[in-house]
Amino acid sequence: MLYICAVSAPRICCLDLDTFFVSVERLLDPTLIGKPVVVGAAPGHRGVVTACSYEVRACGVRSGMPIAEAMRLAPHAIYLPTRHGTYAPYAARVRDVLTRHTPIVQTASIDEFYLDFGGCERLYRVAGDADDDATIERTLRAICLRIKAEVGLPASAGIGVSRAIAKIASGAAKPAGVRLVRSGDERGFLAPLPVRKFPGIGPVMEERLRRVCVTTLGELVALPPGPLRARFAGLIEQVAAEMDGRTGAWLGRDRPAFLEHDPEGATGGSISNERTFAHDVGDPDAVERQLLALVERVCWRARSRGIRARTVTLRLRWADFVTVTRGRTLATPTFQDADVWPAARALLRAAQDERPAVPVRLVGAKLSGLVLATQLELPLAAPPPGAVARATVDNAVDEVRDRYGFDAIRLGATDGRQRWLDARPAPPDAARARQPRRR
Repeated sequence: MLYICAVSAPRICCLDLDTFFVSVERLLDPTLIGKPVVVGAAPGHRGVVTACSYEVRACGVRSGMPIAEAMRLAPHAIYLPTRHGTYAPYAARVRDVLTRHTPIVQTASIDEFYLDFGGCERLYRVAGDADDDATIERTLRAICLRIKAEVGLPASAGIGVSRAIAKIASGAAKPAGVRLVRSGDERGFLAPLPVRKFPGIGPVMEERLRRVCVTTLGELVALPPGPLRARFAGLIEQVAAEMDGRTGAWLGRDRPAFLEHDPEGATGGSISNERTFAHDVGDPDAVERQLLALVERVCWRARSRGIRARTVTLRLRWADFVTVTRGRTLATPTFQDADVWPAARALLRAAQDERPAVPVRLVGAKLSGLVLATQLELPLAAPPPGAVARATVDNAVDEVRDRYGFDAIRLGATDGRQRWLDARPAPPDAARARQPRRR
């Protein structure tokens, strides 16, 4: 006997929290509702727009725009600083709502999530639904209303057979709407859209296409055979695959909820933090202190994951935008500040010696070559002097941070060349003799 089973089309949803940072600020201060609001760097300082309300977007302000340009376009707007520790709990509450409705939820960013509703039609079907598509669309509208009721944030959602279609549809649904692209309708949905709407096409590629009179996705895939089509062959194949529904339902992996994403035991990728100074900094001590703070941060994140790192990398950008990235492999994988800091400081001083008179714009620290702490072999010899004491201090510091937050306790410094966390004094015959640092 032959049994025939109906297989539902892939149903990927992209749920985007509308003007997320602004929406959270409005929850905290309802007087901001309906007013032009920009969240980001302070006016008069270096930095960009993190988020802006629709009232400001009407003036041409966009996320990622330099704050000086935003001020020129919308001097009447209310400018608020980005409060990094404030927004993540709201994103976590939204994710809790989502996980109650679908078995697969992937975090793409603090305000964007991907969900897989494939095979959920029977679970949510009610009398009156015209078909399975109507069931899922109605369910997404109900989820958006639930997020608004429980968390207080507006959300938009797009549904399609792939991640790209869902993301483009969520953008088309804004603000606070739901857009479903039925299986087989992808070409009709994508063809009239500007090329910039397709994920991965940025301003540079948009300008290249405009120069050859291609402004929509339909015009792109319709380019006739020849040198021009060959020039954009890779991009054309990506767009055509989405139009034909050939890309498949793939959600990807979880991404940072806000700047940092540290699932326990995860060894993939790297751990990094950077700081762009409000003004170019010419004082080597100030740059070094900032690097110390970044090392402290990445080491704490490594300990929180329960992993150690084999490689330390410095990223340095000078005022003229020349950027260098240099790394050093450690003798033993570690997650302790006292082990990472000497390597990071040596990399910084070597880079500064090459351009001693140039101010610094950005500094960053990265840990890579990550391994689980439990995978490391037991040491054959006794730990080096001070190692046990440093580990005890790290544990005590981490306990304080777990209870009161990362900034509740920070590393200190003493006068002279050595930071208190150094395990060993500098050798007297060091090759590079430096003048005592100013305090």
